[in-house]
Amino acid sequence: MDISERPPVVGDDLARLTARVRACRICVERPLGKPLPHEPNPVLVPSSTARILIASQAPGTKVHLSGVPFTDASGDRLRSWLGVTSCEFYDPAKFAIVPMGFCFPGQDAKGGDLPPRRECAPAWRAPLMELMPQLDLILTIGIYAQNWHMGPLRKPSLTDTVKDWRAIWQAEGRVKVLPLPHPSWRNTGWLKRNPWFEMELLPFLKTEIRQRIG
Repeated sequence: MDISERPPVVGDDLARLTARVRACRICVERPLGKPLPHEPNPVLVPSSTARILIASQAPGTKVHLSGVPFTDASGDRLRSWLGVTSCEFYDPAKFAIVPMGFCFPGQDAKGGDLPPRRECAPAWRAPLMELMPQLDLILTIGIYAQNWHMGPLRKPSLTDTVKDWRAIWQAEGRVKVLPLPHPSWRNTGWLKRNPWFEMELLPFLKTEIRQRIG
């Protein structure tokens, strides 16, 4: 089965909510600021069984066209970080993928992606999370996901937050959280300046992922 055709693993309530999200047009009809500059195409893969949530930022141009999350170079890097195959990554029994913004937000004057739309998280994130109580690991990719999911555990900068991953992991709570930078090629310089990320955090991350997906 093509990954774009694979149905999400969801219960009835989550399936109904997901259908509402995929029909959402608030960023066009009731925007906070300028409306979305193109037709909405919400991209998310919720799951009632996956133990791992990838809390990402927002779709890019390729994902906007494909309708499948992380079908780009960032996805290749992220799958390498996790130590998983594409088949494993796109199995909704193993991974839920719910970005902070569901639609491609457009680009700035320099060609970089704009931040996630401000309408998405307030409208949809809390009810989606409530319907995925089985999650026990959340990977927060970038500052927007870290702001939402980590609260006071987040440090003033992304670098400081990711550096503090051991203390964040040990914090009390049923659901474990690991902060990650965005796997975009734009962060290649960050990876070179912070070799501890690949030497220390990624081996730990891969072990935790493998324990959960079998």
